[in-house]
Amino acid sequence: MADLLSKFDVLGAFWMTIVLTFFASIGSLVIGTVVAIMRVSPVAIARTLGAGYVNIVRNTPLTLIIVFCNLGLFVNLGLNLANPASHTFIVDNNIRLGILGLSVYHAAFVCEALRSGINTVPAGQAEAARSVGLTFSQNLRYVVLPQAFRGAITPLGNTLIALTKNTTVVSVIGVGEASYVMASMIEFRPDVLSLIFLIFAVGFVILTLPMGLVITSMSKRLAVKR
Repeated sequence: MADLLSKFDVLGAFWMTIVLTFFASIGSLVIGTVVAIMRVSPVAIARTLGAGYVNIVRNTPLTLIIVFCNLGLFVNLGLNLANPASHTFIVDNNIRLGILGLSVYHAAFVCEALRSGINTVPAGQAEAARSVGLTFSQNLRYVVLPQAFRGAITPLGNTLIALTKNTTVVSVIGVGEASYVMASMIEFRPDVLSLIFLIFAVGFVILTLPMGLVITSMSKRLAVKR
């Protein structure tokens, strides 16, 4: 094992997985919250667009979205998310395109998780907020969304865990995260295949198990008492 870890940057690969997870989770939370608001909006066109986004993105393979971000946005449309003059431009651009693809895809699941949380808020509270003169946006900001986030802790946490594991898909555009390095290790050291799989299985357990424990604890502490 020491020989494998010295020849291949396994720790760097898992660090890249953490970076992808961190930034993609922020992006998906922001996009997903906006789409969730659209889905419960009183404006019909906003509800239609929100539902269309969720249905299309959620039923599109993540690999296809990641490849589109690279071949469609970068190669064909010329979208640059990094400085073209930098000597690490290709690497940086692919990382950011991967984060964009992960964010767009998982935002659909964040939206549905938040919508389930919104559905747990008693309708009477929203009606009471409207009766005292709060606008739709104020109603969401002060009454509905704070309770919705608390009620959606568990599904949001499950989405975060799924996002962590789905970062492996970004390897298709050359981002050097865990599965990318694992593929290189398998190619050059097929004699220790079982050990390679064990290393990365344990690595992902180390990443996701604490998440599950924290999410369980938070869901109990932040549960809304009815």
